Amino acid sequence: MFKWKKLILPLLLLIAMLIMSACGKSPADKQQDSNTYTLKIHMVINEQDPIYQGYAEFKKGVEARTNGKVKVELYPNGVLGNDEDLLQQAMLGGNVAVNSDAGRLGVWVPEMGILLAPYLTDNANEMQKLLKSDLVKKWTDELAQKKGLTVLSFNYYAGARHFITKKPISTPEDLNGLKIRTPGSPVWQETIKAMGATPVALPWTETYPAIEQGVIDGAEAQDSATYGAKIYEVAKYITKTGHIQLWNCLVVGTKWFEQLPKEYQQILIEESIKAGDFTTNKVLASEKELEDKMAATGAIIKEVDIKPFKTKSEIVYSKLNYQDLRQEVNKVLGK
Repeated sequence: MFKWKKLILPLLLLIAMLIMSACGKSPADKQQDSNTYTLKIHMVINEQDPIYQGYAEFKKGVEARTNGKVKVELYPNGVLGNDEDLLQQAMLGGNVAVNSDAGRLGVWVPEMGILLAPYLTDNANEMQKLLKSDLVKKWTDELAQKKGLTVLSFNYYAGARHFITKKPISTPEDLNGLKIRTPGSPVWQETIKAMGATPVALPWTETYPAIEQGVIDGAEAQDSATYGAKIYEVAKYITKTGHIQLWNCLVVGTKWFEQLPKEYQQILIEESIKAGDFTTNKVLASEKELEDKMAATGAIIKEVDIKPFKTKSEIVYSKLNYQDLRQEVNKVLGK
């Protein structure tokens, strides 16, 4: 009996220590113990969009290279909420990532807004050179340090933005008086104003019914978004102004990202770059096919002289104090 008593006391002490140790762990500690992480990617686009398909590649690559220790969940069609709310969640340490762009991120690092300025570069190759430059890296580093948002990569090409309207457009004057859906960031709003239309900030998912009901007269978007949301059904004139080249980026919260093992952090960056290149190649290869499909259903797609649109939009650079930044960009591009 005495021997049993001597054994029971140390056993009880060991159990008590284990319980106290478990109770003292934070959720983050417990996640570290399990060595599994989940990242939820939010986007407003649908499953047919090349950007979504790029993130599907990202998911495959990350899960394969981490042996399933980092799980990636894709949430298209804005089902998690709106971009701004999700970015705030990421800042606070939530395990969410957002398909974003320079317009939204430019709210926190104003210099980034110039990446969506009208006719900033002449083609996709020029823009890729700019996005990989030390100049843009300086801005994304500032975003991580000051606002807690880490850009994994900025190379998801969505396409050139064109006008989709109920009436034909040939010159900027044809836009006068038209209400055009566009994102709410200043660079987009000022670009549409400069060209003569009235910008209306609406969620992309509300654009189709707003045009159908006559609340707005059209929108501006890249071909993949126009096709995916079937905007051409309610606004059949697509005018190829190419006024903004839209490049998206994958953004995660810095707090969440930095809790990952360094090896996993590097994998996420590398797989995001790969997925962005996959997306860009897919978009460039599919533009004509998408336009042919829309034309086959009755859409009228028109090439126009973009010089008057470029001239009108020059005022955007002075309004948003981008003149000096534009000179820095031109240095990077060798212009």
